Amino acid sequence: MRISIPSDLSGLLQAGLLRSVGSLGIKVATAGLTYLTYVVLSRTQTVDEYGHFAFGLSLATVLAILAGSGQPLAILRLWAERRSKGDASGASEALAAGSGLTIGASLLIAALLCFGTLASLPFLVPGVTAMHFIGAAFLILPLALAEYNSSALRAQGSLWTALLPRDIFWRLALPALVLALFAVGIVLSGPDALTLAAGLLLGVLALQMWMATRHGYVILPALAPIRAHWQRWGNLSKWLLLGALIETFTLNADVILVGLMLDLESSGLYFNAFRTAGLMTLFTFAIELVIAPMVAEHFHAGNMRKAQAITALCSWAGFVFSLGIFAGFGLFGTEILGLFGPSYADGWLILMLLSFGLLFDAVTGPSKIVMMMTGHERAYVGIFGGIMALGFLLQILVIPVWGLVGAAAVNMGSRVVAQLGIALWCRHRIGLDTSLIGLFAVRRLTDAPAT
Repeated sequence: MRISIPSDLSGLLQAGLLRSVGSLGIKVATAGLTYLTYVVLSRTQTVDEYGHFAFGLSLATVLAILAGSGQPLAILRLWAERRSKGDASGASEALAAGSGLTIGASLLIAALLCFGTLASLPFLVPGVTAMHFIGAAFLILPLALAEYNSSALRAQGSLWTALLPRDIFWRLALPALVLALFAVGIVLSGPDALTLAAGLLLGVLALQMWMATRHGYVILPALAPIRAHWQRWGNLSKWLLLGALIETFTLNADVILVGLMLDLESSGLYFNAFRTAGLMTLFTFAIELVIAPMVAEHFHAGNMRKAQAITALCSWAGFVFSLGIFAGFGLFGTEILGLFGPSYADGWLILMLLSFGLLFDAVTGPSKIVMMMTGHERAYVGIFGGIMALGFLLQILVIPVWGLVGAAAVNMGSRVVAQLGIALWCRHRIGLDTSLIGLFAVRRLTDAPAT
């Protein structure tokens, strides 16, 4: 059946698709470079040291989201919302305050992690190291600021300046330098690799801020507006923070839990399987980077048909891409995991379980982004967070009995139920159907008064 596109939507969808393809190109290159980094590290490090790196990176990622204080999502929404109401200065102040808040919170959390780690050293069993916690602490600020800068620049319509420094330059430099050091006989430990990654990312962030100011984008942090910003938008930021933490927690907590309950070797295997499964979400994520400010702009302006058309584009494009990757994993998953080394090739079943859960993400579309951009962040936290939290508690019971397969199966089941829950909320409470069948809702929707 041929679906005709109304003339008033064709230009919008074409522009969104072109930008999404550009974003996808960057994200495909990012995935390749990230995968190369993991392969290089797993091949040049011992299994134990690679486990330290995987654990530290997952911990730093979660803590970086905490340090972000909800600001990456907040600025995507506030920039579009303030400017649509003629408050350009308010949008600029919100952006500068969000950057300053992110930097301050990152430094505080990193300091607390370092202090806690150093305080625990006398109580460690001989031969056990905690230096990967220090390496993770060094990585918190660069990761948090990179995420915020990307959101701030995308809110202003930037794509290349927003994504290239972190997604391409950093991920190209890290494996290249690791290989160069290995070639001269220097083998990095897990903490060494984390510290090197932090230093390189700080360098490319400085480059990004220079590039952004040259192109006239607002990017620099400021301390003065932070207090007023938090007083006005602190409640929103807290809920957006919880939402971001939940999503990041679900992508990283399993690795940490496996490392704590089993061993670091198992943590490294699960980490590789989860990161490989994550390749399925490349196009969905690439499109969401583009549509988030567009959804906020059109929804708050009351243009429901345009908002629905954008979400339908995202869900279908993401699903077709994800289904192809899922089929590839089914056929060649063992060989793909074997790139990390022979000891990682046995994770095919884990890869497929995790991949099926992420495939359901594509089926239900950009539900999270729609909820975050339309003022339903509390419902997202309650529905998605509650279901995934129950799944995490179940994993604690299952892992000692069923190991990695049990952890992956619970993750898959929890994600399917949680995604279905927030997709139903979007359809019945927001009025936007984010799933694949949302394509057929475009014609029946009418524009609403601006919110």
